[in-house]
Amino acid sequence: MKDGIHPEKHPVCFIDVSTGKKLVTMSSLRSKQKDIIDGVECYVVYCDVTADSHPAYTGERRLVDTAGRVEKFNQKFSRTRK
Repeated sequence: MKDGIHPEKHPVCFIDVSTGKKLVTMSSLRSKQKDIIDGVECYVVYCDVTADSHPAYTGERRLVDTAGRVEKFNQKFSRTRK
């Protein structure tokens, strides 16, 4: 590997906002907030969706209101059909 072309890696704590779970790993991301976890100073990055909360990984099913969207579309464009 060439010297000087790769970004610096340091400990980063990713926190899932919806579940509160923490994942400490090495990354090149930085933030203004730092926290000491297991005696190591880490940058803290908040994430909206991670593997702990995404339905594809958790197996949860979420209901999407597609009927309401279709009805709203039909009402909006029903004038153009006549």
